Formats: sequence, C-alpha cells, structure tokens
Amino acid sequence: MKKLLPAILIIALFGTFTANAQQNYDSLRMDGFMKKQFAGTAQIQVTYRQADLGSLNNALNADGLHSLGSNDIWINASMNHMWGNWITEDGIGFTPTTTSNTNNFKAKYNQYQVYARLGYNVLSEKDMRLFPFVGVNFSAAVLDIQDNQRIQNTSDFATEILNSTSSKTFYQPNFGIELGLGYDYLIQAKPKNMGCFMVQRTIPVGVRAGYYINAYQGDWKVDSQSLTGGGDKKGAAFFSVNIGLGYEVVKQ
Repeated sequence: MKKLLPAILIIALFGTFTANAQQNYDSLRMDGFMKKQFAGTAQIQVTYRQADLGSLNNALNADGLHSLGSNDIWINASMNHMWGNWITEDGIGFTPTTTSNTNNFKAKYNQYQVYARLGYNVLSEKDMRLFPFVGVNFSAAVLDIQDNQRIQNTSDFATEILNSTSSKTFYQPNFGIELGLGYDYLIQAKPKNMGCFMVQRTIPVGVRAGYYINAYQGDWKVDSQSLTGGGDKKGAAFFSVNIGLGYEVVKQ
C-alpha cells in the first residue's frame, strides 16, 4: 500500500491540474469570445429593380409571340452580421414568373440572384443603423418557351423523347456591382437570459436604396450554346424594404 501511495498522489495531482487547466481554458475561451460583439439579423427583403425587357420582347415579337410584362419585384431571404461598426449582408432571391400566351405557345420569364454587401454603420445609437455599402451581385435570367401543341400531341413516352418541338429553356448570366445606403430601426423585444450571457432580441425594420451597375451581361444560352442578340447591358436604381429577427449576445 505504501508503494502505491506515491502513484496515487501523482495521479490525483495530475487529475486536479488537468481539471483546473480545462476550467481556465474554458473561461479564457468564453471571455475572449464574449469580448467580441456578436450580433446579426435574419430577414426578408422585398426589392424593386427595373428589368429592361425591351430587346427580349422585340425578339419574341419577331417570332410572333406576345410581349412579356414587367419583372421588377425581387423576394429575398437575407442575413447580416455586425462586426463592431462593420456590417456584412448577404442574400438569395428571385422574381415571380412573368408569362405571355400566344395560341399554343407560352413564354415564361423570371430571374434569380445571390448578393453580398459590406457596409459601415455611421450612427452610435443603439436602436438605429445607417450604413453606406458596396456589394457584388450574381444573377441569371431564365426564359422558358413551351410549345404546347407539339408536346401534348402524344401520350406515348418513346414517341415524345424525339418529338419535334419548339420548347426550349434559355438562360443569361449577369454580374453587377451595388452602391447604396441602408437604414434599420431596431424594435426591442424581450431579452433571453442564458446563464453567463443574455441574448437581446430585436425586430429590425429597414430600407435599402442604391444603384445596380450591370458590369457584365452574358449571352443568352440554350444548353451550352451561346447566342448573339442578347441586348445591351443596363444598370438600374433599386429600393428595398426589409423586416426580420435580430439578436445581440451580451455578457452578464
């Protein structure tokens, strides 16, 4: 037993040292984590940005198809994060489909986008943010032509595989730069205590306004084939309204 006592003491001391070291590491890690501002928002944005469909409608009219209506409203799911006064915002969105019908032909058009922005909050008020921003925007326009007469003239699968039809799906990639100004008002909600820190919850309501520069407009494509006559690239002003759920983690 006496021979085992030193070994037992060494194991006990080592266990105590390991436990204290882990506790100190966890404390330092939490303190270091909580020294940084940790805040953000998940939100829905509805944006107006005019789409120039003049060249596209001219091409449809030349083939005897009716013009498409406007396609200017974007619905976006977005998030932003606060790093001191710096704000990053990213999102993904789409426009509802615009259609036109001409006899047995149907044209459908809509757009998709992903974007990322970097801004700087110039206000010190807790309940408000005002930030100029710059961003990049990747988007694609999709045109779907349905030839209903030829698609629906057979119910046999094998016959339909190589059936001659005018149905096609076209897409056009675009890259843009956004310059704008954002404003958010934070409606304070009930905070939630979570041990050593508190989550301050808010309902941000805001607007975004700026200008979209169409830096690159690709050719219309069908499958992998590029087509000429896609129209001139044009920029447009945009305006957004947003509402979401925000949070800020505060050390107690």
